Amino acid sequence: MKVFKSEELSHQELAQLCERNPLREKSIVDLCQEIFENVAARGDEAVREYTKTYDGVDLEDFRVDVAEFQKAVDQQPRKVIEAFETAIRNIRKFHLSQNLAEQPVEVQPGVTCWRASRPIGSVGLYVPAGTAVLPSTVLMLGVPAKLAGCPKIQLCVPPRKDGSVSPLVLAAAYLSGIRQVYKIGGAQAVAAMTLGTENVRPVDKILGPGNRFVQTAKLVATSYGVAIDMVAGPSEVLVIVDQEATPRIVAADLIAQAEHGADSQVVLVTDSYPLIEAVNAELEDQLGSLPRRELARASIEQSFAMLVGSMDEAVEFSNRYAPEHLILGMVEARKWVGKVRCAGSVFVGEWSPEVAGDYASGTNHTLPTSRLARNSSGVSLDSFVNKVTFQELTREGLEDLAPALETLAEVESLEGHARAVRYRLSREEEVRE
Repeated sequence: MKVFKSEELSHQELAQLCERNPLREKSIVDLCQEIFENVAARGDEAVREYTKTYDGVDLEDFRVDVAEFQKAVDQQPRKVIEAFETAIRNIRKFHLSQNLAEQPVEVQPGVTCWRASRPIGSVGLYVPAGTAVLPSTVLMLGVPAKLAGCPKIQLCVPPRKDGSVSPLVLAAAYLSGIRQVYKIGGAQAVAAMTLGTENVRPVDKILGPGNRFVQTAKLVATSYGVAIDMVAGPSEVLVIVDQEATPRIVAADLIAQAEHGADSQVVLVTDSYPLIEAVNAELEDQLGSLPRRELARASIEQSFAMLVGSMDEAVEFSNRYAPEHLILGMVEARKWVGKVRCAGSVFVGEWSPEVAGDYASGTNHTLPTSRLARNSSGVSLDSFVNKVTFQELTREGLEDLAPALETLAEVESLEGHARAVRYRLSREEEVRE
């Protein structure tokens, strides 16, 4: 890994190190716009053509049938099913804790306000299938969607060259309670779920990670009135450790993220230069036996280590970088938790590998990337619901609030607003007379 010393970097150079994966390539935006327009005009026919072009398979029917689901579940070893069930149990338990009932609040006598969650009517889940099969993403999206009570849930995943979908993905979908799966990937999947086709119904919100084309397509989808969870692009991790860290473990944590793909970024931040040297030696040693070593090596070559003067400076750099995943591996890591402001998901202490969050600790692994952790959160139960506010006023409550309401309507020159209050009260006066 390249090594930088924070004390030698200008403000601009630090900013450049924090910048990554911007979705501003005009050629990708233009292509996604073209795909949307074509799908809008030609529906399934256009989706079928794009699937043949980009996935190399000609499909007549995109939908996974019941027999494929059952076959996928039946062929899984028991240990795989048990692993899925463990993950589902923990994901469900953690997300269920987010289902908090909010109590009505009487803001003043006779004026009561409250808020309630309502499931989003139709959601579309996207599960990538690039260089790795990701059934865990099915669980991370499907479990909270079902828990939220969304009445219509559909999932899109790119087909394999033989026209099938990975049995692992289908088994995960089945165990999550999802029965509507389409063999469609890329920007065409996002377009189909946004616009609807003869066989794919349009949705209200699209969630899930993907490559630059998928994420750009999700941004295009918002211009058609469809909501998205976030921009969840190439994976990232930032690891903060001190001289007490074990180089072998630090290197393993970095490689675990780097093996996702060549465009993943892994960052090491520490106040110990000897540790950086030791970790670099470990990286080289561990990459030699890694099955996905070429992808991981490409990722590490465009990643870096940052030498800082203190742990305070390390955490402050992390907040500036705003990583998708943050590992606090320093001594007494728990005491630094309160200083973390910008991160998608944080792993505290030497016994908390990021891999736990990837799979089965219970937190969601669909998280903001590319510095969006500065202002966005990962997928949660809230991602699948609308928060609806309510208010109920009594006659006395409206009478007490009326002077403020009419004055504010007056200063905004909105006489109609004032009348909506005044006429109610005058009607009550007429009734009493």
